[in-house]
Amino acid sequence: MAKSPLAPARFPDLPVIEGVRFASAAVGVRYSDRPDVMLAELAEGTTIAGVFTRSATRAAPVLDCEAKIGGAGTGRAAILVNSGNANAFTGAAGAVSVAALCEGVAETLNLDPARVFTASTGVIGEVLPHDRILASLSSLSGGLAPGGIEGAARAIMTTDTFAKGAMAEVEIGGQRVRIAGIAKGSGMVAPDMGTMLVYIFTDARIGRDDLQTLLRTLTDQTFNCITVDSDTSTSDTLLCAATGASGVDVTESTGFTKALHDVMLNLAQQVVRDGEGASKFVEVQVSGAATDGDARQIGLSIANSPLVKTAVAGEDPNWGRIVMAIGKSGARADRDRITIRLGDILVAEKGWVAGSYTEGAGAAYMQNDEIRIAVDLGLAGGMATVWTCDLTHGYISINADYRS
Repeated sequence: MAKSPLAPARFPDLPVIEGVRFASAAVGVRYSDRPDVMLAELAEGTTIAGVFTRSATRAAPVLDCEAKIGGAGTGRAAILVNSGNANAFTGAAGAVSVAALCEGVAETLNLDPARVFTASTGVIGEVLPHDRILASLSSLSGGLAPGGIEGAARAIMTTDTFAKGAMAEVEIGGQRVRIAGIAKGSGMVAPDMGTMLVYIFTDARIGRDDLQTLLRTLTDQTFNCITVDSDTSTSDTLLCAATGASGVDVTESTGFTKALHDVMLNLAQQVVRDGEGASKFVEVQVSGAATDGDARQIGLSIANSPLVKTAVAGEDPNWGRIVMAIGKSGARADRDRITIRLGDILVAEKGWVAGSYTEGAGAAYMQNDEIRIAVDLGLAGGMATVWTCDLTHGYISINADYRS
């Protein structure tokens, strides 16, 4: 599959996070020609927080992680992820696979099964061939290395066209704290916790409850502000592990909060840039709404509209579709107070097309790879920004042939 035209030039150089080791392998869960399982081992003292999909058809690994994430333990831990099979909607077999994998990892690494977190991504409704994964655990364990995070990022890909990674380093009290994160996601992406699978590692020291609160807050500002196709996955999982190896307590650190936010936003936007068939990255800014919630509702209405997204794909400055999406959102709006801009171009104001607007200027702007749609409702101070991509024939081709 060709790499997205919006992809970064290369996978970034991520810092080694003390207290984390990675391994990956080609097991043949579904794919026969690429790594499809990754294992991360986390040192003693690691706190783990997580946010998960709110789908009513959550996959067995999600349910298991939800049940474990509130535990207060800080002993050694592990994360095991496979691609190619979502282990979702497989009845009792799903839970059997999860239990077998957790027990297998626990035995291989000599740790508590309650500290093993699994995730699966791929085709829904097919029983996971977990025996293939179990058979690989010994070699995975032997291959664990601090610098294996890029291999882990590649092993969790499905329809992704590039591996996604992001990092930040911040100085706190004269000491350096490091953050490294990886993600996968390309389709079936809509904000209902975050993207498909996201794993963030830091050597910071922070309690589980504090990390959980911070993660939820930042998820709402990042992963819950992206959408590719308005479809929320059965498998969305976001885990953040803090090993504490730096010895730096970041509980009250605004610098750490900003750094973690930046890593999460970077990963979230990479998911959008790898949206299935995407050719354009779209930022939707909404201001002047009655509330922040209304602004978000309108932003997502625009970002999820097939008519808006296909207009962007066709480089058509059809701003009437933006008007439509505002009106259908259900949020408060007054036609005669709305202002619409494409980038810096004033398109419409006061219930009508702006006198200065020309179709030629709009069409020229739409040829850019990155598009900004700005809407001001003129009602109050509510604001929100969401990110999406266009909708092309490529999306149809990828999803029509996904299981073939």
